[in-house]
Amino acid sequence: MRIDIKLQDLFKRYQSAFIDYDIDEVSRCYHLPCTLNTPDKIILLSSPSDCLQEFGTIFTQLREAKTSDIIAKKASFEQVSEQLYLVCIDWDFIDGQGQVFADFTAIYHVLDSEGALKIVNVISHELDSSLSLTEPLDW
Repeated sequence: MRIDIKLQDLFKRYQSAFIDYDIDEVSRCYHLPCTLNTPDKIILLSSPSDCLQEFGTIFTQLREAKTSDIIAKKASFEQVSEQLYLVCIDWDFIDGQGQVFADFTAIYHVLDSEGALKIVNVISHELDSSLSLTEPLDW
């Protein structure tokens, strides 16, 4: 299977898991250990219980915002090595009134470990930090 299709599959599962508040499915998208980076903090996830705690907190925030949809506006990727890919996705989070309540860019480091793609690092920033990598990733 082509790598762009595999990356699409990974991030469509990831997007759906966030929309459905499915902690187990979101966690399956990550390699452990991994890091989550925002402008405010860096979090190391090294166990399933770390995932449960961190994604539980994120899902609580999304529920409080009455998230109705999560949209990938722009996505691209670039192969870094035989096993490592950079993926940049610009996200819009939509509330119950159909308004964007959060928009940001996320840069993912994705590891191909024996054919299974897993996120090993994600860096979230304001949209003005968005990257256009060498290959478009169609949504």
